[in-house]
Amino acid sequence: MIYSILADIVVTIHFLFIVFAVIGGLLIFKWWWIIYPHILCAFWAAMVIAMGWICPLTPLENHLRRAAGQEGYDGGFIEHYLIPIIYPAGLTREIQIVLGIGVVVINILIYTMVIKKYLRKKSAKP
Repeated sequence: MIYSILADIVVTIHFLFIVFAVIGGLLIFKWWWIIYPHILCAFWAAMVIAMGWICPLTPLENHLRRAAGQEGYDGGFIEHYLIPIIYPAGLTREIQIVLGIGVVVINILIYTMVIKKYLRKKSAKP
């Protein structure tokens, strides 16, 4: 039971990491210091996706699932809703490269908005 719960926690953290890597730059509008962990996370996510690497959270989750005696992701809210988002069916190498580029492009757009806001704020000061 505990291994199953831990595996669910790992999947949730994995999902939140993905969301943060893709759109976490928006948090910079509220908290400037987020820029540092966000750039690292976005870079890591883009590299893992584009290079076809396996995120360390995936083997950890699989280990916990096996320790819980589970083979698949059937049952429960987390398995039913989050896992298809994180591990979509039919994911090809080409799609992974496009997703990696997408992470970079989205973040370039976000950081462009952040820089423009900063420059406007700076130029408004006497």
